[in-house]
Amino acid sequence: MLLFLFAFLLTGARDPILVPEISQHEIQVRQGFTGQDLLLFGAILNPEGTRAGRDYDIVVVLKGPTRSIVLREKQRLAGIWVNAASTEFRSAPTFFAVASSRPIDRIVDDKTAAIYELGLPWLQLSPIGAYEPREQARFSAGLVDLMRRDGLYKEDPNGVTVSEQVLYQARISLPSSVQTGTYTAETFAIARGRVVASAISRVEVKKLGFELLVARFAEENGFAYGLLAVALSVAMGFAAGRFFALV
Repeated sequence: MLLFLFAFLLTGARDPILVPEISQHEIQVRQGFTGQDLLLFGAILNPEGTRAGRDYDIVVVLKGPTRSIVLREKQRLAGIWVNAASTEFRSAPTFFAVASSRPIDRIVDDKTAAIYELGLPWLQLSPIGAYEPREQARFSAGLVDLMRRDGLYKEDPNGVTVSEQVLYQARISLPSSVQTGTYTAETFAIARGRVVASAISRVEVKKLGFELLVARFAEENGFAYGLLAVALSVAMGFAAGRFFALV
């Protein structure tokens, strides 16, 4: 009887599973693209497929493709702003957004938040080269601040709503300057400071039409694209000058 009771308790304490979904799995960037709202939703269920029936906190992390970024610090020298110190980050995400049912510091401790990157303070950036910890932290904070002001890094501590202890949803906005590529949406169910379940969905951001042709031409013919851009700028400047001279 004790063994049966112990097995029953283990079965009843099994961790839940997440069933995530996204309103759009493909976003098409065309001329006049002004951004896109993504609805990330799903359910928290027992392994048998029934409602979990417990209070879980939900955190959704949407991360864009990573790329190398060089960050330069400006300094004023003899009345002129010049480039001073700089650092390069090997794999900084081009987009990073976190939405949670409560503020992260009320859900998990700093160690758990750092392991799963549950917020901007715990975003793992990879600088190239050896830097002092304070210098590395200063440049990392500067990069996060720049990306936040451009709308590419964001946090919403009350951006997830959980209904009837089973359904959750979060809305995250992608700006018009969003980069193309594969975006990863990872959802975490957290109970008593511990991540008990996680699931991943993906979104593809693609350029179509004229934007796609321009992007391909720039990638495959960089020198010719540069010359064409300069020639077009000169021609437009000349045309504007002539127009205002006539007026």
